[in-house]
Amino acid sequence: MLIDRGWLRARLDLGSGADAEAGDSAAADAAEDLVVADVRWAPQGDAREGYAHGHLPGAVCVDVDADLAAPAFEGPGRHPLPSPAAFAATMSRLGIGDRTPVIAYDDVGGWVAARLWWMLRVLDHEVALLDLPSLEAWTAEDGALETGPPRAAAPAAFTRAPWPSDRVVDAATVRRALRERSAVLLDARSPERYRGETEQIDPVAGHVPGAVSAEWAGNLDEEGGLLDPGALRRRYEALGARPGGETIASCGSGITASFALFAMERAGLGLGRLYEGSWSDWISDRSRPVATGPDPGEPS
Repeated sequence: MLIDRGWLRARLDLGSGADAEAGDSAAADAAEDLVVADVRWAPQGDAREGYAHGHLPGAVCVDVDADLAAPAFEGPGRHPLPSPAAFAATMSRLGIGDRTPVIAYDDVGGWVAARLWWMLRVLDHEVALLDLPSLEAWTAEDGALETGPPRAAAPAAFTRAPWPSDRVVDAATVRRALRERSAVLLDARSPERYRGETEQIDPVAGHVPGAVSAEWAGNLDEEGGLLDPGALRRRYEALGARPGGETIASCGSGITASFALFAMERAGLGLGRLYEGSWSDWISDRSRPVATGPDPGEPS
């Protein structure tokens, strides 16, 4: 589930220590067709430009907007899930087949790469995140970077499969679960956006009444690395998550919520469910209630 970067450097023949620990994922036993995925999100630019400036050797370029989402509001919210056919075609183009182990990383501690992790994880594909706070952490440990535009990968056969209905929820399900108090809804956006003090992306500020503030950055330590499983478990249990309980993760559009789901599974609390459209979907219907301030508020 989380791969040690020293192991990956050795795996890529870029460093010493071929017996480095591989972390806690079965992906450590990756076959020769292992794919390393550089996941980028550039809301105001081109993800390929960041990739071209520096990426791990051999990594494929994955653009959140182009590869991991359908066009905004063609489904729920700003980043609806792509159709199963579109996602299968993207994975095939990137050289990811049904049996291809994938290690995903980004340059911001994992919260962007977690979108690809979640999408593959819910399809029971072998996938892990790389324990990488930043690309600077890679180069500081004598890891090399490649530059240049994305190169075409050898196509692979990735079987189309529907997004599992038990892992993806819509606004009606969220509202019902909160009213019945059968689930905890965690909002992974910043506290300022949760409280409604600022909103630079969506047209309405605030949060879903009953949602608990659980900023994505709270999963990282002071150096930008992921907290250990014990610390993550304490954090999420304090927020209301319980083993065997129902937890739904939300954010602005389903990106940082995926990082919350990764952290909860890493903590041993189960995978949870994704509110696909998240806040951008909730406010698309202006009849839905909105809460502001630091408290969750009463579901309605």
